[in-house]
Amino acid sequence: MPIINKDLDPAFQTAGANPGLEVWCIENQQLVPVSESNHRKFYTGSAYIVLNAVFPKSGPPHYDIHYWLGNDTKKVDSSLASDKALELDAALGSCSVQYREIQGQESQKFLSYFKPCLIPVEGVFTSKQGNLNGEYQVSLYTCKGDYVVHVKEVPFMRSSLNHEDVFILDTALKIFLFSGCNSTIQERAKGLEVVQYIKDNKHGGKCEVATIEDGKFVGDSDVGEFWSLFGGYAPIPRDPPSSQETVAQTVKLFWINLQGKLCPTGSNAFSKEMLETDKCYMLDCDNEIFVWMGRQTLLTERRTAIKATEDFVRNEGRSDKTHTTFLSEGLESTIFRSHFTNWPKTVEPKLYEEGREKVAAIFKHQGYDVKELPDEEDDEPSIDFSGTIKVWRVDGDELTVLSVTEHARLYSGDCYIIQYTFPGKGRDETLFYAWLGCKCVTEDKTAAISHINTMADSSRNNPVMAQIHEGNEPAQFFSILQRLIVFKGGNSSGYKKFIEEKGIVDESHNENLVALFRVQGTSPDNMQAIQVDQVSSSLNSSYCYILRTEAAMYTWIGTLSSARDHNLLDRMVELLNPTQQPVSVREGNEPDIFWEVLGGKSEYPKEKEIQGFTDDPHLFVLKITRGKTCLIDGSVYHANLLEFQLRRLQELSSSNETANLTEKDKNVDYDSLSIHPYERLRVVSPNPVTGIDLTKREAYLSNEEFHEKFGMPKSAFYKLPRWKQNKLKMSLDLF
Repeated sequence: MPIINKDLDPAFQTAGANPGLEVWCIENQQLVPVSESNHRKFYTGSAYIVLNAVFPKSGPPHYDIHYWLGNDTKKVDSSLASDKALELDAALGSCSVQYREIQGQESQKFLSYFKPCLIPVEGVFTSKQGNLNGEYQVSLYTCKGDYVVHVKEVPFMRSSLNHEDVFILDTALKIFLFSGCNSTIQERAKGLEVVQYIKDNKHGGKCEVATIEDGKFVGDSDVGEFWSLFGGYAPIPRDPPSSQETVAQTVKLFWINLQGKLCPTGSNAFSKEMLETDKCYMLDCDNEIFVWMGRQTLLTERRTAIKATEDFVRNEGRSDKTHTTFLSEGLESTIFRSHFTNWPKTVEPKLYEEGREKVAAIFKHQGYDVKELPDEEDDEPSIDFSGTIKVWRVDGDELTVLSVTEHARLYSGDCYIIQYTFPGKGRDETLFYAWLGCKCVTEDKTAAISHINTMADSSRNNPVMAQIHEGNEPAQFFSILQRLIVFKGGNSSGYKKFIEEKGIVDESHNENLVALFRVQGTSPDNMQAIQVDQVSSSLNSSYCYILRTEAAMYTWIGTLSSARDHNLLDRMVELLNPTQQPVSVREGNEPDIFWEVLGGKSEYPKEKEIQGFTDDPHLFVLKITRGKTCLIDGSVYHANLLEFQLRRLQELSSSNETANLTEKDKNVDYDSLSIHPYERLRVVSPNPVTGIDLTKREAYLSNEEFHEKFGMPKSAFYKLPRWKQNKLKMSLDLF
């Protein structure tokens, strides 16, 4: 609803009445509304107020207020902007989160409003803009970030270039995209979006575009033209490795009194009870500052707190680009809450540690020497993840190369070949993956294997090949693609023909149809959205989901999901639809429309699901000495794979040992052994049997209990291959 307040700045009288963005700029110490057509044009000499209003289907509106300060903004305008932001917050009921945005240091939330980028303009805003004529100004920009991109103008000179970032050179007739050899695939893709934005908005869509690869400058006229603008080609120097040591961060909490004095209340260890509802506090995290304002504080007290914080930044010699966030009580961010010990938060259980200890205990108990390898985090990654990717979709004998934007969008009904090339020791290394969708047809699967073999044979650098199936991808595969969306259905002619012959409804992804995605992963550089059946039974309390309809988008947060999952959820929403604002739904508080879209509410898994296997690829060293197997354990790996490989190796080694077995070893009469109950024979039994052969626990079971547990008599069990015996024993906790 419109704000009715006679004392309120007239520019704010209708603020927050509708969802979406509203922008104001300070001109001659007055707030002036900025038209929607100029929302992206921020002048470096001006200060702006930006309001983003979100109206969920149920519950009150959500407001985020940002005040943006250009590098050349006058101090008086900066102070007025912070006052006006606080005034707007008070008018909206003191229920917004406020952000201080500095040119070049904007938050991801702020930049997400202006996709694909925000490029500040030199000068000062005026509501009476005139037409500027003159020579086209050549500009060089650097693009950083693969989620939301930070675009910054840098001096037009060779020394501005480096191997880490993506650069855009904007000239009157042509736009050049220069990709540093160490830049990521996502940064290059974002750079192309920025190029398109510049072409459409500064050139009216009429100019040439050229892409320049770092280090490649032979036989390309565009490359020659690019370097001629810098006075000719010269190598870009590599930055020396940083010698700076990481300094432990000290976090301090201050109470801000009515006179604006900062009163220290402690450092590093804080509790929620330290924050009183009638006071304002400043949490100093060095490179980021939070100002917390209690519900019962007055507007004048909040203004004093903001001024005191800005004076602190200036007087302490901090960078004026220090990011500051202003939080009202009850609207605290996850990062802010994480600094307080008793604030409710989700703790990630390291489930693999329990498994690692259990495996170690088992082998030690059996008399084997167990040695633990160092944690993986202390070692360098096995491959370089800054390489280049090419992806082809398989359609029988035909291969279709995918564009960069399609690399991370695979279909369950299709097969793909992924080529990953990265710098190795002295030469480039290449990996080939054949990714087989769970719904792909046999002819595409066969063709994919044939194609990948042909590609590998024609490669000169002895590539590594891997065949992987949807749902069983190794972590390395996810780390290479970084962000992956797996859609239902397929595009190959073989898949289309198959479903037509079988009379199966084509469920291939369609932007206009309802779709449900499960979000998973370990980090922003390793996350996936998997399309599942759009029914409520597909939900699971351990995950977060995205439900997209033609009219709205919902994000569903399971009660057992973690803070990491929530972060991945926000980022994945941007990939699926960057223009649509989602409605956040927490498990247990779903609106009726949510269940209606899923065809009604039904039962779904609500127990904690272990999601550890694909998170941690680990190496096991198997040492076999005279009949004794020693597993040097890094940590627990996928059980089936470990069991098969470990038991298979035992079989291979046993072929050389069979001749050394005595007749007594070959003809042990296990039926003559003493009988003990199953519960006392288990590895983790609280009252274990002693004085038995721990490698043959199952032999001490009675015939009846053996058949009950294994589903077969002992005679049939001992005819099985050794690896299969041990697999069954392990499943029953007898190995």
